[in-house]
Formats: sequence, C-alpha cells, structure tokens
Amino acid sequence: MTEQIEGFMDRLSAHLDRGWELVTRGDLIGAMASAEQTLELDGESPDAHNLIGYIHAANGNLELALEHYRQAIDLDEHYLEAMLNAAELLIHPLGNFAEAIRILDLALESCQTADDIADASVLKVDALLQQGDRAAAAELLLGLPEGPFENQQLDFLIGRAHFELDQLEPAAVLIERASAHAEATPDVLYYLGLLRERQERPAEASLAFLKTRHLDGQLPRPPWSPSPARFEKVVQGALRELPEELTRRLEGNLIMVTDLPGVEVVAEGVDPRTPLLLDEMQSGKSSSGHRRLFVYQRNLERLIRHPLELQQDVLEVLRRELEAHFSKSPGAAEP
Repeated sequence: MTEQIEGFMDRLSAHLDRGWELVTRGDLIGAMASAEQTLELDGESPDAHNLIGYIHAANGNLELALEHYRQAIDLDEHYLEAMLNAAELLIHPLGNFAEAIRILDLALESCQTADDIADASVLKVDALLQQGDRAAAAELLLGLPEGPFENQQLDFLIGRAHFELDQLEPAAVLIERASAHAEATPDVLYYLGLLRERQERPAEASLAFLKTRHLDGQLPRPPWSPSPARFEKVVQGALRELPEELTRRLEGNLIMVTDLPGVEVVAEGVDPRTPLLLDEMQSGKSSSGHRRLFVYQRNLERLIRHPLELQQDVLEVLRRELEAHFSKSPGAAEP
C-alpha cells in the first residue's frame, strides 16, 4: 500500500515539475496539458490549480487565473504561493487593491521565514500605495525583516517600495545593491535610472535607462501579444475612438507604431518605458507645425489591464497619456 501511495505521489510530482519546466520554456500549451494530467490523478490538488492559474494569467485569461488561485487556497488555506500569485494579479493588472490586501493579510498569518514575510509585505505595501494610503505603507515597510534574504530580488522590491515613498537613502542602498548583480533585471536597472535622476546624476541615469531599454527588448513577448501589424490596427482603431478634442489635436499628425523608443531619444532623456511620445516634426531650422506620435508596443502592453479586451485598454492608455500631455503643455513641442 505504501509503495502504491509513493508511486501515485511520484506521478503527481512528475506532472507538476514538467508543467513548471514547460512554463519556463514558454510552452504554455504543454504546461497546461501537464497540469490537467495532474488534476486527472487528483482533482483536489492545490498545486495543479496554482499552476493552471499561472498559465491562464500568462495567457491573459485573468478571471480564470484568479478562479484557480482561489481554488488552490480553498484546498489549502496556508498555500502561500497561490496567495501571493492571486494578490499580485489583483494589484496589477486587475486593480482590486482591497481584495489583494485581504488575501495578503491571510498570507502573512501563514508566513514562516523572513523571505516569506518580506515577499508578502512588499506586495501589501504596493497595494496600500496604489490605494493612496502612504502612511500605512510606510509603517508596514518599517517593520520588515532586515535580511539578508535568500531571494536576492527582495532587496530590489523593498528598495523600490522605499523609493515610491520618497525615502531615497534606504532606497539607494538596496537598489544599488540589487543592480550590482550580473543578472540584474530590467526593472532593477529602470529604478536605478529613476534613482539617479532624483539624485541629479543625469549621465548615470541615461546609462541605466539605455541598459533597461536593451534588456526590455530581449524579454519574451506576452503570449497574448499581437503581431506588430495587428497591433498597429488596434492602435489606429483606438485613435479613431478618442474624444473629439484629442482627435482634433492629432489631426494631420504622423502616427508611427514601433516596438520601443529609439536609443537616441533614450540617451536624450526620454523614459525608456514611456508608452508614447509626441514631438514636433522639424523642417530645416523651422518647425513644420505638425507633430509625430510614436506609440511603443512593448511599453503600452506593460499597462494593459485586460489582454482579452486589448483595443479598449489601448484606447484608455492613449486617452490618459494624451490628456496628461496636453494638460501639461497645450502648445508645447516637447514630449
């Protein structure tokens, strides 16, 4: 009997391990097949539901992902990984901060290690900041374990939280430490650039931003990302649906959809993660009076809340960014 149970558990583990391995390779179809085989063996496997939730989230099926994360938590009320996955999804892209905080409070009751406490806490800090509760976020940040942490990414996440709270001194220590690693992520380098800007060190900020742009360009696209030609059609459709005031101001402009801001404009100080850039077309020494609108696919996709409603989300991002641009400088040529 014991051998049968061990064999059964080995088969479960093999399917799960195979599923996560395929996720890292980008084979979400194969990963889903492995997860479903796990459920065939054990319909109440919280690990299988957590894996299926992760795959659905990667594919842009956010509500289905959340449903499976919740099933995993219902089956194991102390399942920390599923709680953190659900909370991260609720914070961004779903924007349900109150529900994320509720789940994170449950997660913190299940934390056993300093890494676990820090991981759940920085997510809760993020949710509190998104809610606008800076005082509660700062108080929670003060109570975090000091480390060192097994997960080196936690240095950056805590440093980023300090930065968002305008606590530059502790932010600098942690972000600089994270950026010193050879495998520093694009997010780490991006916040290093933001930090250097705040420290009024523009040359170092530009270097960090150029590295960010380079690494962002090497990241795999989301599985739901459309082809460049299809994305351009989505953008054109969204532009036609803009409010009349914005449509009028864009009339006659040259619209260009591309992957990322060019190296030259990033070196000149443009944010490498800006979703769009509006500038004047120059003719010799004088302005032609027309603008160019650059729309950057990878950066705009980073802001998408509901991938299955892509055009509506693109419309919302374009409307928000253009309104912000024109409200700051109604007649200006600068981005």
